[in-house]
Amino acid sequence: MVRINENFIKIPATYLFSEIAKRIARHKLENPSADIIRMGIGDVTLPLPEACVEAMIKAAEEQRVSETFRGYGPEQGYDFLRRSIIENDFKALGIEADEIFVSDGAKSDTGNIGDIFSPNNKVAIANPSYPVYVDTNVMGGRAGEPTENGGWTDLIFLRCDESNGFVPELPAEPVDIIYLCYPNNPTGITLTKEQLRLWVDYARTNRAVILYDAAYEAFITEEDVPHSIYEIEGAKEVAIEFRSYSKTAGFTGMRCAYTVVPKTVMAFSESGENISLNKLWLRRHTTKFNGTSYVVQRAAEATYTPEGKEQVRNLVRYYMENARIIRQALQSVELKVFGGINSPYLWAKTPDGMNSWEYFDFLLKKKNIVCTPGAGFGSGGEGYVRFSAFGDRDRILEATERLVR
Repeated sequence: MVRINENFIKIPATYLFSEIAKRIARHKLENPSADIIRMGIGDVTLPLPEACVEAMIKAAEEQRVSETFRGYGPEQGYDFLRRSIIENDFKALGIEADEIFVSDGAKSDTGNIGDIFSPNNKVAIANPSYPVYVDTNVMGGRAGEPTENGGWTDLIFLRCDESNGFVPELPAEPVDIIYLCYPNNPTGITLTKEQLRLWVDYARTNRAVILYDAAYEAFITEEDVPHSIYEIEGAKEVAIEFRSYSKTAGFTGMRCAYTVVPKTVMAFSESGENISLNKLWLRRHTTKFNGTSYVVQRAAEATYTPEGKEQVRNLVRYYMENARIIRQALQSVELKVFGGINSPYLWAKTPDGMNSWEYFDFLLKKKNIVCTPGAGFGSGGEGYVRFSAFGDRDRILEATERLVR
């Protein structure tokens, strides 16, 4: 008799964004003429940078000709892209090309990275946080059993609320794996270099590993906010970093990202032997992944050309201006708002004691606006909602007028 992985049926049956989609569909069915403006899921709305499109066209044309046709590529990514990443993103930080692994998305990598870790590791995750961190650890057998308050018996949840500025405090007990996401999804909060240094020092002292999701680093505007954890001394010994082209260059449908696994990041076997996580991730990556398409990698490479860089900066400026507009509108109706300065996400406290889903339903049914309920990011998100700045400017302006009205 075939058996299932029992951990899968411990997870709530409905994924956050699936539930949102169901409620929108129900509202649309009941109100066919409703003009719904989506400010919830962080999908982009602007077209791809022209430099990326031109690079894809050229790469596709190469596939017509035997001399330039490409089939299977290297699973870790083509050298041309990995070299561009090193030169442009990590030039002064000492990262090497064989520490870069190109993939089809940071969501995939932050979920799949658990494959190389023992189910016996103690894991710390901020609360609230991106749901993938929690759910994939449940799937991997590291979470234990669900609790009544939406937690898990074997996960350490790091409190992030107004009292600590949504900046998690160091765990009171030793942990092995720490998930950090900055700029943060969902709160939009960032860490200074000094704040991040505390985590690197903790990881070095406790022989832990930090999984650092930097998918939104391109939206940082303030000087003392690090773009990479490797700006912190010692981080190459204890941190794996995830980057994405999805939001910076509009690749949500193209699917391209990369993960940095320095060869100096070590973990331990049951016998106490030091093992390089780079070696393990290489084995996992080459076994379970056949590589990102050549055409898409050429598009990603084009983001590093002078034209591509300027076009990407223009995308970022556009979305951050959206964030400013949303922030101003929320504040004008006296909502307490966080984020939106170094991040395309804004985290707003719900009014009048409403819970997250109540305010979500209010905005959907009364204003035809879609946000994301904070409770979907963990118990620490209850009483908040997330707004995304990845919308069309005219629609953002219309939405903010509805909010003010």
